Amino acid sequence: MQTTTRVAVIGGGVVGASVVYHLTKLGWSDVMLLERSELTSGSTWHAAGGFHTLNGDTNMAALQGYTINLYKELEEITGLSCGLHHVGGVTLADNQDRFDMLLAERAKHRFMGLETEIVGPDEIRKIAPVTNTDGILGALYDPLDGHLDPSGTTHAYAKAARMGGATIETHCMVRETNQRPDGTWDVVTNKGTIHAEHVVNAGGLWAREVGAMAGIYFPLHPMEHQYLVTEEVPLIAEMMADGKEHPHVMDPAGESYLRQEGRGLCIGFYEQPCRPWAVDGTSWDFGQDLLPNDFDKIEQSIDFAYKRFPDLERAGVKNVIHGPFTFAPDGNPLVGPVPGVRNYWSACGVMAGFSQGGGVGLMLAQWMTQGETERDTMAMDVARFGDWITPGYTLPKVIENYQKRFSVAYPNEELPAARPNRTTPMYDIFTDMGAVWGQQYGLEVANYFAEGDEPTYETPSFRRSDAFAATAREVKAVRNAVGINEVQNFGKYRVSGPRARAWLNRIMAGRVPAPGRLSLTPMLSPKGRLIGDFTISCLAEDHFQLTASYGAQAFHWRWFLHHQEEGVTLCNISDQRTGFQIAGPFARKVLAACTRSDISDMRFLDVRRMTVGMADCIVQRVSYTGDLGYEIYCDPMSQRALWSTLWAAGQPHGITPFGMRAMMSLRLDKFFGSWMAEFSPDYTAAETGLDRFISFKKNDDFIGRAAAEADRDKGPARRLVAFEVDAEDADVQGYEPIWLDGKVVGFCTSGGYSHHAGKSIALGFLPSDRVAENPDVEIEILGQMRRAKVVTEPLFDPEGTRMRG
Repeated sequence: MQTTTRVAVIGGGVVGASVVYHLTKLGWSDVMLLERSELTSGSTWHAAGGFHTLNGDTNMAALQGYTINLYKELEEITGLSCGLHHVGGVTLADNQDRFDMLLAERAKHRFMGLETEIVGPDEIRKIAPVTNTDGILGALYDPLDGHLDPSGTTHAYAKAARMGGATIETHCMVRETNQRPDGTWDVVTNKGTIHAEHVVNAGGLWAREVGAMAGIYFPLHPMEHQYLVTEEVPLIAEMMADGKEHPHVMDPAGESYLRQEGRGLCIGFYEQPCRPWAVDGTSWDFGQDLLPNDFDKIEQSIDFAYKRFPDLERAGVKNVIHGPFTFAPDGNPLVGPVPGVRNYWSACGVMAGFSQGGGVGLMLAQWMTQGETERDTMAMDVARFGDWITPGYTLPKVIENYQKRFSVAYPNEELPAARPNRTTPMYDIFTDMGAVWGQQYGLEVANYFAEGDEPTYETPSFRRSDAFAATAREVKAVRNAVGINEVQNFGKYRVSGPRARAWLNRIMAGRVPAPGRLSLTPMLSPKGRLIGDFTISCLAEDHFQLTASYGAQAFHWRWFLHHQEEGVTLCNISDQRTGFQIAGPFARKVLAACTRSDISDMRFLDVRRMTVGMADCIVQRVSYTGDLGYEIYCDPMSQRALWSTLWAAGQPHGITPFGMRAMMSLRLDKFFGSWMAEFSPDYTAAETGLDRFISFKKNDDFIGRAAAEADRDKGPARRLVAFEVDAEDADVQGYEPIWLDGKVVGFCTSGGYSHHAGKSIALGFLPSDRVAENPDVEIEILGQMRRAKVVTEPLFDPEGTRMRG
């Protein structure tokens, strides 16, 4: 066995095999795959082998499409069969909410180039005759759906990797991973020690144990999963005699998936009385094993399936496959460089390995060989969970995710498991004031405050929710008086030291402000993609505070540490600095009543230290509401005292607490973009308009400068614009297609209802050569074409006199 390698991939399931194949495909041939037993000796070998493109995240759906299309390429390269069955599939909807979800997904597929379609009950019976369509409104048909041979596919990946130069060592048990001072790794195995520049954890069921060898906790948990294979079904036998194969059927109401298997049927369940497996760790002795049959936990699921698929009840059970596979808390994979650990990469938690494994391998290989991926991978980035996550949080969230695998995914839904977890000192005060809570990055964040008869629970919906009136009331309070909310849900970082300014000029594309001032700036990847949307506050010549998305802090912190240099001290102070925002026409009067400092000359984008009440604070004049406003930061120990001061001073001015629902409506009045909606690694600064904050005049060679200059000189092919939409009871959520001249020419990034203007607003991309026309377009919302017109003047304070005056 060789003793050195550029990359050691640990785990020989379909994901590990995909990673080594894609690394060789992108030019890294010195890679090794280490498997403790035989290839496929984990979840892979007993997988049902189904694949599909349906996913709530468009980038994940696109990567699933890539994975599916890759299989024919693998067969051509290797001469091995993946056992492909491209039979298509239907996902059923038995109520309006499920049907709305399918309509929303179909709309997304239009601009993604996926050829799905909505079909009615008559068509369903023709496509999938085993289905009883009583009570079914319709379905989404996807011709790419199908299934394959898990073992054959994994071996095809492995052979293709070997052909590219990779080495695959089976019966090679990894016992330790020890990092050297230079960041490389000693991988200790039963066959000897391998010195590797990089380690990839593709351990599957054992990913937690492999991570623990390096002192890393991966938020994963295995769940028991059971599916059945029947004896011959006459209807299937008849179809086969006619040269046909029955397509897949996903029945969310019955929490089941069904496909043909030989002359019978295969059906699996995501049952509510589910069971976690190996709670305290996966045994190294477990391998190509199955769990004991457990019909009790799927009894209700089977009863429902007999009604939906009557042929099942008349067929005997041939085989029962009951085995574990892993989930992350939100069901998506954990992929990418592990924050805070050099040269350690994750390819774990890929519960849908045959739908996602190819895309995971491609993204990780691009990340390793090129420094970044071709598309936004935030939905599966291992950094989307911070160091606050624990096994005690992971387990209930994984159970919840399993149980909701086939549930409707609403845009405004707040899932309850493992909550509340992380709270600020204001949690009980706000709860007593009627706060209706959401969560971000494990933190409880107020969505709105219920008063009187307003609902204390926001009913999930694709349409305007029952929080509409409460949100309108809070918006009105901000625009006409003064509103207050927390600023805890910002990521915050302290940058200090003699080279702090020089470092920021290299890391950030925008201008670094002078002492006492702040600036807005994008942060770019080397390819010019947006990886951050920051406010820089200069507290002193060598002392800065950065603020950005709270949910992206592990992502951003990883980037900062990767680029840290001598003379720069970095500290993530996201939970060490909290406070409030006050916004509205009376905000200045409220703040002036709380401090002895003179704020009459405090300009827009000024930042000052001052005492507010009894609290030592950093106060900056800026507001995401687009109104006159201030962000007031303090130590968490002072937050309740600061609240008492601001709340008392605000009483004469009608001060009102407001939440994130109101905030997201208020920002639409000014067409302000939002992180991971308008601003993400899928887009460039020029496309989104953030290029106006890039300082091309500064002499520093900031990261992404060459790409940003090329984008500026050439001009982007698309631009972000705002629309006023002729909507009824449903507003744009994101990724709805934009139609012009009978063609899909763009898509929406986000939208909602402007309660101030009384209009439905959307933000989205149009081709640059059509923007100047201010064309009337149509936006497809839940299957309905809605007229929309481009608007260029903000709906509130278009001259910025209130915000800046």
